[in-house]
Amino acid sequence: MTAASRPVIRGSTAMESTSRTATCLDALLTRLAAREARIGVIGLGYAGLPLALRFAEIGFPVEGFDIDPAKVEAVNAGRSPVHGIPDARIAASGMRAHASAEAAARCDALVICVPTPIGPHKEPDLSAVRDTLAALAPHLRPGQAIALESTTYPGTTEELVLPILARAGRRIGEDAFAIYSPEREDPGNPEGTVARIPKLVAGATPACLAVAQALYAPVAGSIVPVSSLAVAELAKCYENVFRAVNIGLVNELKRIAHAMHIDVHEVIDAAATKPFGFMPFRPGPGLGGHCIPVDPYYLAWKARELNVPSDFVELAGRVNDAMPDYVVARLRNALDDRGIALSRARILILGLAYKPGVPDTRESPGVEIFRLLEERGAQLSYHDPLVPRFPATRRLAGTSPDLASVPLTAATLAAQDAVILVTPQPGMDLALVRRVAPLVVDTRGALRGDGPGTVVMA
Repeated sequence: MTAASRPVIRGSTAMESTSRTATCLDALLTRLAAREARIGVIGLGYAGLPLALRFAEIGFPVEGFDIDPAKVEAVNAGRSPVHGIPDARIAASGMRAHASAEAAARCDALVICVPTPIGPHKEPDLSAVRDTLAALAPHLRPGQAIALESTTYPGTTEELVLPILARAGRRIGEDAFAIYSPEREDPGNPEGTVARIPKLVAGATPACLAVAQALYAPVAGSIVPVSSLAVAELAKCYENVFRAVNIGLVNELKRIAHAMHIDVHEVIDAAATKPFGFMPFRPGPGLGGHCIPVDPYYLAWKARELNVPSDFVELAGRVNDAMPDYVVARLRNALDDRGIALSRARILILGLAYKPGVPDTRESPGVEIFRLLEERGAQLSYHDPLVPRFPATRRLAGTSPDLASVPLTAATLAAQDAVILVTPQPGMDLALVRRVAPLVVDTRGALRGDGPGTVVMA
């Protein structure tokens, strides 16, 4: 919603409207400048918890909210529920966490950082955003800011947040301030913190944008204001679709290189010596995490709604989604060459998380590879030091196996027919894998080069 299209205020004069706007806006800006504004962060996961801690560490009073009682209990006990965030930061923050929304009434700003996955048919699933807004609605009061950080398609803030505020009797830009500012967390990357990364901010009106800048300027690396909510929403989608498209391209290049018996990583290294017009991306077993495998489908869904083609976006999604099948096909061919049927093969998967250094298995290609091999009758085990038990996951539709990570030992490796390296976690003894495993299918290029053992690139 632009300033020109904000709701008409009925039953009040222009002078009264201006006065009310100035009163609420000035009061909130004053409290934000003094770091007296109480910040509520809804969703204490990889995006929400670091943001909440950042606010607390620079002096803001902070309330945390999450529907997971284990997270709430951990935060209130001074323990971290998120890998990579030490308990000491939680204990020192002074933050209180809540499983219900009543404490939202005490907050001056409410920042929504809840998951926005895709459904079984690759459609946007905004149920967590809707449920959050419904829970907050009875506790909204005049003068609050509502900021959405969850990744989504352009138009979401206007379609979902503004109506909730209107139904609560709030006037957007006058006694309520609607903001979109997408999270840019990079789990496992010490440089990818709130304090270092530029923050996109947008508001439903100029007053909302002023609040957005005042809210985020103290905590972010820098502030990048944009002209509308939809611009910020589309920019977030584009950031991740850019990566998805380029990863799709390099995954196709990988398949071509394999067919030509060329090392695709050597090709990428060679191309990367060009000092302009090229950015190296690396192939892998598919996409995982909370953004890159999801955002292409959010954008493509919106494009279809607008009857606009999104061919590159959808093609990249299909290419990347096909990578687990390609890995399994490379494994099957390698086993066939050894006279071993995949249906009775003993397979060890190394790394269930979607990237090194994190325990996050959301949309992980490792889980999808496990599912595909299970369907084909393989005898499966896995090793991931950061994922001690096999996760409950949408990919397996609630039928996740009751498995624990096995130790990575010479005996374990020697007992397998093949090992699939999906995600090389820190500390994983890859030299031992190369030396002992009878067959390794390497999806990341981590075992390139000469040495003992049989390695098949996938």
